[in-house]
Amino acid sequence: MDPILQANRAETVVTDAIELSVVVPIYNEEESVGPLVVRIREAMAKFGRSWELILVDDGSTDATLANARKELADSSVRLRIVELQRNFGQTAAMQAGIDTATGRLIATLDGDLQNDPRDIPAMVEAIEARELDLLVGWRKNRQDGLFLRKIPSWCANYLIGKITGVKLHDYGCSLKIYQASIIKQVKLMGEMHRFIPAWVAGVVPSSRIGEMPVSHHARQHGTSKYGISRTFRVILDLLSVLFFMRYKARPGHFFGSIGLAAGALSTIILLYLFADKFLLGNDIGARPMLIVGVMLFLSSVQLITTGILAEMMARIYSGENDTPPYIVRKVFGGDAPNT
Repeated sequence: MDPILQANRAETVVTDAIELSVVVPIYNEEESVGPLVVRIREAMAKFGRSWELILVDDGSTDATLANARKELADSSVRLRIVELQRNFGQTAAMQAGIDTATGRLIATLDGDLQNDPRDIPAMVEAIEARELDLLVGWRKNRQDGLFLRKIPSWCANYLIGKITGVKLHDYGCSLKIYQASIIKQVKLMGEMHRFIPAWVAGVVPSSRIGEMPVSHHARQHGTSKYGISRTFRVILDLLSVLFFMRYKARPGHFFGSIGLAAGALSTIILLYLFADKFLLGNDIGARPMLIVGVMLFLSSVQLITTGILAEMMARIYSGENDTPPYIVRKVFGGDAPNT
């Protein structure tokens, strides 16, 4: 190949490389999606690097998708719209956007105009200057209700930080900046988007996760579709996160530890009853302790067996299951083949 032509092609590849992908999950935000694109475009006007915007329509039932597609006419924004087949939830929508993103860095934010896109350039500079893999926004002056949103959020942040060891002021803020190579190693499932820093801590040291104060605005249109509705749901999710963080690759240790503890207690009870029967000559047939000891023994066997089966399933799952937690119907804009 001609060296000059080869150099020109290499220069084109470098020029087309995306530095930042901005991912926004949207669900029934027909009034917000237009102003959202405008605000992001204005915020990124002086960014000085290549960037793209990815809107993920999470099965909206109003005019959200139609209004979003109108923004494709704006040539100043490299926009792609991912339409999911149905409503899969914020976590799956966010995962779809991350999988679609081609940028070296990935920014995520909500589509309800409460996060301020003007914080993104400063966060990009901060994540690079501080050499972090994840930079989390901290809504220091949060514009939400005290009892329904703030207090549950404070409780959740404390519990999550205490159990996972990743101490942040605001786990629930959707405005985050990721190194794409890191977040693409994390598979988001269920409703675990609020625990993303904990999942990232499973692949990088927690010292590479930081936070930065960001602006927060009151909701202007519609009502909240996503978020923490009840504190007990966070506790249940947190238990799941704790299990997966510590025992995903070795579930047998979790079940086996409980099984061994039950077996040890069963052994103590049965040895005591054995001595009471054959050394002291007492009748133990009608004693509740005998039933407890036998049940603990059976539980021990079941738990250890469950742990072994869980180990086998975990190995099969990690080796064979590559199915994403969402289904994409169409991708509009950019270089999408089915535009």
